[in-house]
Amino acid sequence: MSDEAPSKNGEQTNGEDPSAVDGNPEARIAALEAERNETKDRMLRVAAEFENWKKRARVTQAEAEAAARERVLKDLLEIADNLERATEAGGDGASVLKGVTLVLRLLQQKLERHDVKPFEAKGQPFDPRLHEAISRVESADVPSGSVAVELQKGYRIGEKLLRPAMVSVSTGPKSAATPATPEG
Repeated sequence: MSDEAPSKNGEQTNGEDPSAVDGNPEARIAALEAERNETKDRMLRVAAEFENWKKRARVTQAEAEAAARERVLKDLLEIADNLERATEAGGDGASVLKGVTLVLRLLQQKLERHDVKPFEAKGQPFDPRLHEAISRVESADVPSGSVAVELQKGYRIGEKLLRPAMVSVSTGPKSAATPATPEG
């Protein structure tokens, strides 16, 4: 049988004689205050544990971000080293071009390892979500509203846009049918 006995209103008490608690208001108040204090202490412990968990989670996240940043930067340092070697070596233009081409290939491999890939913009319909238009150009070869010139490649990391392509958008072929009028 349980130590707890039901009170007059059906509640359980902590093994106290219900008639003693019901008959003595001071005892009932003391019991309720003790229960309140115990509940308050429990809630304070839970709140403290939650705050500690949040601090640990922030530290873990910061450490993971730092480790990821470190991996990417180490890859880029290898490329910087190769570029420094190419500039220090000097030599003729062909050998420097060959060295820079090799470094560019290495950089592209490093970017792909981190799931960073360029996307094609030239000839595509202009999309403000993927392209940053900096000018408009007349072009008989490219339809109006499409990318005529890609000035800077755009990149995605996975499916997310990392950097939009910087482009010039075609206005279509030069129109000879519209003569200049004095009204403008």
